[in-house]
Amino acid sequence: MNLEELLHKYFHFPSFRQGQKEVIQSILAGVHTMAMLPTGTGKSLCYQLPGYLLEGQVLIVSPLLSLMQDQVEQMKMNGEKRVTAINSFLTGAERRRVLQHLTQYKFIFISPEMLTNDSMLTLFKKLKPALFVIDEAHCISQWGYDFRPDYLKLGEIRAHLGEPLTLALTATATKEVVRDIITSLKLKSCRQHLYSVDRPNIALAIERVEDHRDKLKILYRYVSQLDGPGIVYFSSKKMAEQAAHFLLGNGVKRVMAYHGGMDQESRILIQQQFLYGQLNIICATSAFGMGINKDNIRFVIHYHMPQQMESYLQEIGRSGRDGKPSIAVLLYAPGDEQIAYRLAEAEIPANEQLDLLAAALTETNIALEQMDDEEWMRICGFTDIQWRIVSEHLLKNADRKAKWNTIVEELKRDLDQRRKLKQRKIAFMTDWCRTDQCRREPILRYFDEEQEPVKPKNCCDVCGIDQINYKRGQTEKREGTEYNWRQQLANLLLKESVNNEEKLF
Repeated sequence: MNLEELLHKYFHFPSFRQGQKEVIQSILAGVHTMAMLPTGTGKSLCYQLPGYLLEGQVLIVSPLLSLMQDQVEQMKMNGEKRVTAINSFLTGAERRRVLQHLTQYKFIFISPEMLTNDSMLTLFKKLKPALFVIDEAHCISQWGYDFRPDYLKLGEIRAHLGEPLTLALTATATKEVVRDIITSLKLKSCRQHLYSVDRPNIALAIERVEDHRDKLKILYRYVSQLDGPGIVYFSSKKMAEQAAHFLLGNGVKRVMAYHGGMDQESRILIQQQFLYGQLNIICATSAFGMGINKDNIRFVIHYHMPQQMESYLQEIGRSGRDGKPSIAVLLYAPGDEQIAYRLAEAEIPANEQLDLLAAALTETNIALEQMDDEEWMRICGFTDIQWRIVSEHLLKNADRKAKWNTIVEELKRDLDQRRKLKQRKIAFMTDWCRTDQCRREPILRYFDEEQEPVKPKNCCDVCGIDQINYKRGQTEKREGTEYNWRQQLANLLLKESVNNEEKLF
């Protein structure tokens, strides 16, 4: 079996990217596989190509509706018609039709929440999938940066499905998280293919600014001059929209905001416009980018500091997928970490909320299933994310004879551990933004990796980013010239900033 010939036959690619062939060989050998491949290296190929060679269906568990939909649309555009996603995008009639003809599909995407439904699980038990894929597998681990309680059930679901051949995929996970994934899925004789999180073609830079006003001004300078397309990430929906309006109002063209609060049709339209070059810059929350198959993104700017290094690498990894030089810039102002701390705290229920819950459970003596989710959330003030964490713990312990107060106290201790973990990750990001040492080395240490003997030519702003002109429209390297990247960019922007100073403020 010549995998290169099959790669060209099904996908028209001349060669595999790093790690793809090794993972595919492992799957075709019938071995459960845990794979960590950097963002942008084509993880979806690792189950799509084996899917064409295995008898039976490929069942892919995915955490986000938008990610599922992106993958389905991309596969359809590439000529694969036997693909579907079972989610809320389907009408009732469409879902019934899909479920009645499951055997006609080769690739089936589904959320973990949907898969835990008893009737759905019964259907897939009969189907006996040839390959069970867990995308974004770090969501399984309670120590992962994007923990999803429903992912914890996948080990049990996998057992109900007859322990099919399994592939767990992620782009960023520490060794502790990798071990957690394998244990939770109950994978025996699991082969690990773990590759470096490093993307040498992405130059890393921190731009320290004074305040919010200064940030907008500097953001304008970057997006006005840097070669696009590009993505600017924000921690708030409101700020993403404000920045997009600000840029448009100051002459930057083809800019649009994107966030999870927008309706489904608008999000899909913006994604398609960006993919096909009708939009050049997206001001987005983290909801944008997963599954976006656009290989020529030249820059990613973070307006706000992410809460953890894992998500930072996921987001900057959406640039430079074509292997060409790209740049990631994080704008850091003193106190930015407080935004991250507040966001992290909001994800975890407060003890006062949990006390309300314990009292309600004890006083009403109502079984969990007798009150709907919205009612519990209303009584205790839980957000949707908070309630998913709480309800998973309660359901898991509902059959115990322990009193509700005891069960809730245990939950408090678990959540306190998670709160401290989030705080440590934010502290690491803050120190990383403030350091005057190489940006790349702390990232590699964080993931227990060793620095290569020779650093990338354009490593970071501390080591020097030279020989690349980031000015819009310039893609050629300067020959025989070395210079500090900050001075270079300052020279490029000086004239533009003077001309636009009055217009901006």
